[in-house]
Amino acid sequence: MTAVARPRQSWAGLWNISFGFFGIQIGFALQNANMSRIFQSLGTSLDDLPALWVAAPLTGLLVQPVIGHLSDRTWLGRLGRRRPYFLAGAILAAIALLLMPESPGLLMAALLLWLLDASLNVSMEPFRAFVGDMLDKDQHAAGYAVQTAFIGAGAVFGSIFPWLLEHLGVSNVAASGGIPDTVRFAFWFGGAALFLAVLWTVLTTREYSPAEMAGFHGEADAEDQAQVTRTLAARRLAGSSVWIATGAIVVAGVAVLSLEKEVYLLGGLLIAYGLASILAILRARGGRPVDMLGHIVGDFGGMPVLMKRLAVAQFFSWSALFIMWINTTPIVAGAFYGAPDARSPLYQAGANWVDVLFAAYNGIAAVAALTLLPLLARRIGQARTHIVGLLCGAAGFASFFVVTDPRWLLASEIGIGIAWASILAMPYAILASSLPQRKLGIYMGLFNVFVVVPQLLVATVMGSITKHFFPTEPIWTLAFAAGALLLAALAMTRVTAGATR
Repeated sequence: MTAVARPRQSWAGLWNISFGFFGIQIGFALQNANMSRIFQSLGTSLDDLPALWVAAPLTGLLVQPVIGHLSDRTWLGRLGRRRPYFLAGAILAAIALLLMPESPGLLMAALLLWLLDASLNVSMEPFRAFVGDMLDKDQHAAGYAVQTAFIGAGAVFGSIFPWLLEHLGVSNVAASGGIPDTVRFAFWFGGAALFLAVLWTVLTTREYSPAEMAGFHGEADAEDQAQVTRTLAARRLAGSSVWIATGAIVVAGVAVLSLEKEVYLLGGLLIAYGLASILAILRARGGRPVDMLGHIVGDFGGMPVLMKRLAVAQFFSWSALFIMWINTTPIVAGAFYGAPDARSPLYQAGANWVDVLFAAYNGIAAVAALTLLPLLARRIGQARTHIVGLLCGAAGFASFFVVTDPRWLLASEIGIGIAWASILAMPYAILASSLPQRKLGIYMGLFNVFVVVPQLLVATVMGSITKHFFPTEPIWTLAFAAGALLLAALAMTRVTAGATR
């Protein structure tokens, strides 16, 4: 069947397709900027922060490939295939945001963080594929730029709201073991805004039917089934055994090297993937129908070369970002405000300034996504544009070591904001134009594994590094962040210019 082009979307159409991400990012921004603050306000120590953050990346790792696979195969009539996941995730995330500030203790806060991150991932993952579904290749860059602009704008609102409430007279002082009213009201506002923004996209867009999508990509699902079966049956069990052996080595290393016990989780995940791949291979060799597990394992092992190269850059990029999200509040409060104790009013002042800093880099990202990045991409190509963005981010992290006045950290956020815009737009624009459209959901879900795994590594391994080498100076974690972005830029040099068009 000959593929036909999708109708072009107007700017209003591009707006409606991605407006829901505005609300989703409000939720992520509130989580990223305030969860360390909530945990410390409820009594946890700096050393324990990475362990409490483990729920977030683990949830994404498990949820995104599954939701990607399911959304490729869902069709609920007028509600479509991606929008049911938008709506379900938004409802659950809004509930988590409403309940989070009322957490009576650390356990409840950690459980709600798990629910919040799971729900945000349920909504977010299909949104990546939704742009590819609704737009033809020549509009992919514009579609992801608009989506990135909404991500930046949503994060500005989510990040700055506690600071804004304080300046409107809302109390920013936490009672012993409590959460300030500024954070409480911000989470409640964020829950409502998230739901309404996602509902806007659900109500203002119409997804293409399975028949229409078949006309666009011109390939039958039966061909996919046969290809996945052949790929799995041809794989060697030795490769799966390597995953299991690696996981066992990690588990053994926890005891030998006295690492944090959360690292057991990483080893367990490696072992679990090895066992899952063995099961999928044996089923394929036995002629059994390919199920969801088989598709996920088969597509992960059969990723296109371009996707694998981009995955390396994603791995290092998101390692840097997660270091920033976990540590910026204790860094700014301790190193720039001289208040490492969460019970101190100066700590809360520093935490509110972090909200402003996070709002700044997200606002810069929103502007850069619609102005600087498209201009650079037209002149030097998408891959080189991404390299420039990553280098700007590395410079931003490094500048924390030379700035002494916290107000000047706003300048640091310029480079970080440009990097954030590029990380959110360039890899996805490159991928959406290169991947099989009929499998965009599962491939986007698998690609996001390389967003989640580095977060899991940071949440487990970085805690051990911080505890052993600089337990009272978390600012040194930003040196790792800067180095990770440099490695990401180096990895992008392997993405050829021709492959990015």
